[in-house]
Amino acid sequence: PKRVLCTGHQQLINQVLFSPNARLIASASFDKSIKLWDGRTGKYVASLRGHVSAVYQISWSADSRLVCSGSSDSTLKVWDIKTRSLLTDLPGHADEVFAVDWSPDGERVASGGRDRVLKLWRR
Repeated sequence: PKRVLCTGHQQLINQVLFSPNARLIASASFDKSIKLWDGRTGKYVASLRGHVSAVYQISWSADSRLVCSGSSDSTLKVWDIKTRSLLTDLPGHADEVFAVDWSPDGERVASGGRDRVLKLWRR
């Protein structure tokens, strides 16, 4: 396999995930951003900014249209990939959000963090 270097994050990368349709790769970083990369070429596409602290984890919606991110700023954010903008801010955790996953039907997001609470968010 050919190796491609995708550079741009200013601090460590916590997670990388291909979108379900494999067109994009999303990466979450301590630099407070999520970056999007072309899933075939690795070329930089865009940055999603809005978290005020490290982004720990991300999850794609099944239709590849949205990304949900969990951060040490205690929030989850839902990003619209087409417009590359913040769609919804989900505050509610009392501390850092370490885990996030999107349900296969796209209707719910589950999150968990340092506050020892599992939250279920509905669309």
